[in-house]
Amino acid sequence: MVHLSRIYTKSGDTGTTQLGDGSTLPKHHLRVSAYGNIDELNSVIGMMLVRDVEGPTATRLRQVQNDLFDVGSDLCVPGEAGEKLRITASYAERLEAWIDEVNKRLTPIDSFVLPGGSSAAAWLHMARTVCRRTERSIVELFAREEGGRVNGEVLKYVNRLSDLFFVLAREANDGGKSDVLWVPGQNG
Repeated sequence: MVHLSRIYTKSGDTGTTQLGDGSTLPKHHLRVSAYGNIDELNSVIGMMLVRDVEGPTATRLRQVQNDLFDVGSDLCVPGEAGEKLRITASYAERLEAWIDEVNKRLTPIDSFVLPGGSSAAAWLHMARTVCRRTERSIVELFAREEGGRVNGEVLKYVNRLSDLFFVLAREANDGGKSDVLWVPGQNG
């Protein structure tokens, strides 16, 4: 459990930060960037929840926010799990079930969907794009780190999460009926 008795430690004043395993990295390190992107994504979800999303979607997004702290914790502790929290396959499987449930209610599409429509859909597309950037930073970290220092389930979870944001955005656009669709060459 986390116990914060002080908010500032001054240990970052030199441009470094301490990971969950006690090691120190520069704040510009890819690992720190990856879990920083997770934090940013969590904040985007928070913005949605304060004004544009309600009901079962809001409940799920609050669960995702909690998951994202788990993901950040996993990324903050490189290497073997030991007794540290790790993302497992069940996290992505839960997202897949939600995606399948929502997707079966959506109007089929035959074009790419532009971000927009309703305010909630626009925020969900924003979350999707921040999630994709986060995924790219984790993929790069995964490629650079050796010896299993990045949990592959984190990558799978974040990949599924961006898909969830996509179907939730379509759901927020009247089940896809109000989606703004790409028209190739429309202004050419």
